[in-house]
Amino acid sequence: MALRTRIITRAFSNLTHKPKLQVLGNGSSDVIRADPTGSPVSNLGSSFSTAATAVEAPASASASVERLFGLVKEYEDYRRGLYGGLTHKALLVDAVGTLVIPSQPMAQIYKQIGEKYGVEYSEDEILKRYRWAYGQPWGRSSLRYVNDGRPFWQHIVSCSTGCSDSQYFEELYNYYTTEKAWHLCDPEAERVFQVLRAAGVKLAIVSNFDTRLRPVLRALNCDHWFDAVAVSAEVEAEKPNPTIFLKACELLGVNPDDAVHVGDDRRNDIWGARDAGCDAWLWGSDVVSFKEVAQRIGVEV
Repeated sequence: MALRTRIITRAFSNLTHKPKLQVLGNGSSDVIRADPTGSPVSNLGSSFSTAATAVEAPASASASVERLFGLVKEYEDYRRGLYGGLTHKALLVDAVGTLVIPSQPMAQIYKQIGEKYGVEYSEDEILKRYRWAYGQPWGRSSLRYVNDGRPFWQHIVSCSTGCSDSQYFEELYNYYTTEKAWHLCDPEAERVFQVLRAAGVKLAIVSNFDTRLRPVLRALNCDHWFDAVAVSAEVEAEKPNPTIFLKACELLGVNPDDAVHVGDDRRNDIWGARDAGCDAWLWGSDVVSFKEVAQRIGVEV
């Protein structure tokens, strides 16, 4: 039954998928998506039906949904029984797209800062060229974000805007290290994380990002919320590589199966975490706030 409920839990958390692209400002996700509206690609109703059919194809849709939720609850109750009322000992959190998001659209910033350097492309054209450039193989390294990520981002900015001016790049690059470039996805995050840590849950960031992540967290005054930070540029492994999740667990002193990761990208966050042996919940689908995350872990806020 434990295996069966785990299968259903995974089916439930794959109901929707929002593909991510990157921006200069992070080393991870951003609000630039294959669907610019951020709308889920899959249909909720059909996803429930598919997940339920994988169980035992009940006669009605309502019975399928009821059965699905029942099995998810059963699994979470099982986890709480293992850990004294908690489903997990540690929470891993994706950075961009889950903890923080850019305050303004990428193309708007590229255009706004670039105008004084002769950038003439429209925001739509910048976005189009950006997506093309980002989708091409990066030949200089197996990792996009090596150390400060400058070579990679110089390539992306030049391709996106047609401008190779070094001063333009530096201004743009440095902008995404400031607090005005970012804001929290969930205004309640600090309070929830305080309660989780008081309950004994350890917290870590797991992010595909260059070395600017720590300055960004300090600028937003949220670096002290976490017990550890696993950054791809430092770990030398990018999600969905399980190595970065295993490193986060090592830093926290927990086993992977004691941790749950929350992120907004199915491939990088959900599949990657599960390959490392962690549980995983899709932000915006399985959970929509950190209060809900805490409640699923078994901590009331």
